[in-house]
Amino acid sequence: MTSLPYDAAIDAVDGTTTSLAELKGKVVLVVNVASRCGLTPQFEQLEQLQKRYAERGLTVIGFPCNQFAGQSPEGNQEMADFCSATYGTTFPIFGKIEVNGEGRHEVYDSLVEATDADGEAGDIQWNFEKFLIAPTGEVVGRFRPKTLPDAPEVVAAIEAVLPTRP
Repeated sequence: MTSLPYDAAIDAVDGTTTSLAELKGKVVLVVNVASRCGLTPQFEQLEQLQKRYAERGLTVIGFPCNQFAGQSPEGNQEMADFCSATYGTTFPIFGKIEVNGEGRHEVYDSLVEATDADGEAGDIQWNFEKFLIAPTGEVVGRFRPKTLPDAPEVVAAIEAVLPTRP
């Protein structure tokens, strides 16, 4: 079973080091993001998911990555500012990381072990690959880059692991 390493050291956009420990027990959608990609408009749907499900325990988190055709060249604070100003994002954007190769961040070391709907695991294909984490920490969904955040299969997977409405 693949699970999220909550205690892994992560750079915040302000240069401090943090972790995902505060997300234990929540539903988390982890996405590697970029600012200059044809898929960048997915920020809109990601923010819609954040707003729609935050009260029920969902947190979307973004990890900028510049490994795919240099499509996220700016610094950490500039990336966070771009997301907020352009797409109105309210969900956390962390410091830039690598998601593939020798420099792959510890968070993605575990995520790439998860399989997608076709049973495929392995390297991240491109920007905006999405991983759904259940409150138990287990990865329960992997959605490839071209799958929109508001696609029926993503929404159904999120709703399946969120606490029921009171």
